[in-house]
Amino acid sequence: MNEKEAILQLKNGSHEAFSFLYQQYWNAMYNFTRLYINSIDDSKEIVQQVFIKLWESRALLKEDENFKGFLFIITRNIVFNSFKRSFNENSYKISVLRAFSETNIETFYEIEEDIYANELKEYLQLLINALPPRQKEIFLLSREENLSYQEIADKLGISIKTVEHSISKSLKYLKSNVKLMFIFFAFC
Repeated sequence: MNEKEAILQLKNGSHEAFSFLYQQYWNAMYNFTRLYINSIDDSKEIVQQVFIKLWESRALLKEDENFKGFLFIITRNIVFNSFKRSFNENSYKISVLRAFSETNIETFYEIEEDIYANELKEYLQLLINALPPRQKEIFLLSREENLSYQEIADKLGISIKTVEHSISKSLKYLKSNVKLMFIFFAFC
């Protein structure tokens, strides 16, 4: 069975076709999810949700469109919704606890800012972990060990231009992805 045949059969409710597509794409969706989610169990749960959503929306599938892209969009949406849900739950819990112990409104805003900062920090760490290994190493030597470009170049036996290029590329990647995160949350 090929993908197009499987999609056509899935549209008609074929469990065999669903199983075929599940086996074909489970690993790809899991690996994509792991870029954003640290927990193995949470990642597996999200992938299960993706395939549940696929089954529920099977009638909308079009065999001539990019099926893998469709799955990635579903996965991305579920991941971001889980971030949003987790963020909202944590924010609510902390604000309720603080309301019982303090009534100062400034404290509430400080907590909210701390939550945003922690969420951003976690997201940045995920992005940094997704960098290519050498680029990540150079970036961490610069940002975490506070080494100069020259010190990094000497330590790794590479040119200072390579260090500059790598850090510039890393910063551009991080900025564009953080900007996308803010745009996404602005529309949610």
